[in-house]
Amino acid sequence: MGEEKSETTLASDPSSNPQADNQEAPSATELEKDGNTYVIRPNFQHKFRSVMVKEMIHKTLVEQLSGKTYDADMTTEWTKTICDSIKDELQTMGYDRYKFIVQVVVAEQRGQGTKMVCRCFWDADSDNYAQDMYMNESLVCVAAAFGVFHY
Repeated sequence: MGEEKSETTLASDPSSNPQADNQEAPSATELEKDGNTYVIRPNFQHKFRSVMVKEMIHKTLVEQLSGKTYDADMTTEWTKTICDSIKDELQTMGYDRYKFIVQVVVAEQRGQGTKMVCRCFWDADSDNYAQDMYMNESLVCVAAAFGVFHY
């Protein structure tokens, strides 16, 4: 029993394993497949572009809400659907290493004024947000998408 334990110890010791010397370090292409983890800033072409995201949000809001009237029972379902649509579109826009937060608010339109404020603690060089508003006779919807670069 003691011999079996020592054999296991020897087999797991890399210095006694003849195959350990034959192993090579992973090539640069193999490392690129996994992604470089030391990137601390996105490339210029991969930065979160507010203008493009705002256009996408506007298109999504018009598609989802045009022709609808405010219904308090349906707003929860509408906001989930809009959030999912915006997140799915953001994923296809090629923002690698970004985390997305999407917030949608649907309220009844009665001519009242509305203010929305958000505060974020982030890196102004790489993180950004976009928002858009849709309004008709019976409802108002504000959608915001935040893109936060994941280091």
